[in-house]
Amino acid sequence: MLLILLAPIAFAATALAQTPPSFNPNVTSTLQVKFGSKSVTPGLALTKAETAKIPTIGTSDEALNGTYIFFMIDLDVPGSLVGGAAGSRVTNLHCLLTGFTSSTMATNSLYTLTTKDTSPKAYVGPAPPVENPPYAHKYVEILYPQPAGFKVPSTQTSAISKGIGFNLTTFVSEAKLGSPVRANWFSVTG
Repeated sequence: MLLILLAPIAFAATALAQTPPSFNPNVTSTLQVKFGSKSVTPGLALTKAETAKIPTIGTSDEALNGTYIFFMIDLDVPGSLVGGAAGSRVTNLHCLLTGFTSSTMATNSLYTLTTKDTSPKAYVGPAPPVENPPYAHKYVEILYPQPAGFKVPSTQTSAISKGIGFNLTTFVSEAKLGSPVRANWFSVTG
């Protein structure tokens, strides 16, 4: 009986996740992500062409206060492409931008987050390789509050520049970012 009662709770927790299964940290509040007129729902399959330009990001339920840092990370780069073991997967940082602030008025039900910053890593669109069998790469977008006086830790500049193997957990710890507030994800197959 207890198992039957817990199943809906487990399903609800999974349904609320805005990050891919097994991704840590798990975020339950939605970051609205739009490529042109196409709105991303968690796990939506998109094409390389659709995701070539940086998305519009924002919130639909409320305007956010403060300043934010935006990350976009490919979770599924074949390890064999970068000298790793066949069958393994590594990350690739596609975007890390600072200085995002929210509009106070919603346009088309979206409180848009914008920045004038173009660094520490400008947006690079997804370009997963063709794989046999085809493999859908998961791209997570995640938003963190930006601390006052934020600077990229010197120990992280090389990891950001390189992109491949970027460790979000290590970056967050060294940058003292705290917990993420919003997330979303989509997939692109090479």
